[in-house]
Amino acid sequence: MGWGIQNRLAQLIKSDGHCLFLPVDHGYFQGPTRKLEEPSKTIEPLLPHADALFVTRGVLRSSVDPGNTKPIILRVSGGTSMAGKDLANEGITTSMEEAIRLNASAVGISIFVGTDYEHNSLVNLAKLVNEGERYGIPVMAVTAVGRELGKRDARFLALSSRIAAELGARVVKTYWCEDFETVVKGCPVPVVMAGGPHADTELEVFEFVHDGMQKGAIGVNLGRNIWQNDFPIAMIKGIRAIIHEHASPNEAQDIYESLKNN
Repeated sequence: MGWGIQNRLAQLIKSDGHCLFLPVDHGYFQGPTRKLEEPSKTIEPLLPHADALFVTRGVLRSSVDPGNTKPIILRVSGGTSMAGKDLANEGITTSMEEAIRLNASAVGISIFVGTDYEHNSLVNLAKLVNEGERYGIPVMAVTAVGRELGKRDARFLALSSRIAAELGARVVKTYWCEDFETVVKGCPVPVVMAGGPHADTELEVFEFVHDGMQKGAIGVNLGRNIWQNDFPIAMIKGIRAIIHEHASPNEAQDIYESLKNN
């Protein structure tokens, strides 16, 4: 592994081997989704508690202070929307040169295993990895398997994650699921967790984050579970305690409740 990629990964993954990535890229296909209508107001109070920000170039330029010293993971795939026919029909929307100009520590792209656009998305990943290796920028693959495969099923999340690693992704973001250790064991590069199933309480979020860490994930890439919470700073601090301080779900809940009440 080249020095540049090693250095950028070291910026993203802390010395304990763990990470908390904060994604705010949802608007690239959802538009002004709830509590992300004004990105700068969502990002600013949470950024000090994140290890890196996953963001599009438009929101980075318009809504993130250039004096920010947190690493940037730049979302570079898109081209579809909630109003369109198929969210899987993505392309690469941002060049590697642009990522360099924006001082990104990594780039991120979605892949859509099990859809009509599986081939296109996987070739897009491979091409992006080729560019990333040329310039020393790691690629994070975001698994988004087709509905018909059951996107919370360990078998198919393991399939998608392994393919991403085989094509050269340095980090894989995938959903938490039951039997999550199956996904992690089959993926030879670090795995970060996206959201799990719908959670009715904060404790349920803390529980699946803790479970995933125990089963081999290096961290999380959680957005809506944090910034759509009524007390987002309390939420991110509770999650951070699990990731970096080995807190239990109940200890994270105590942190959340104490900050919420204050």
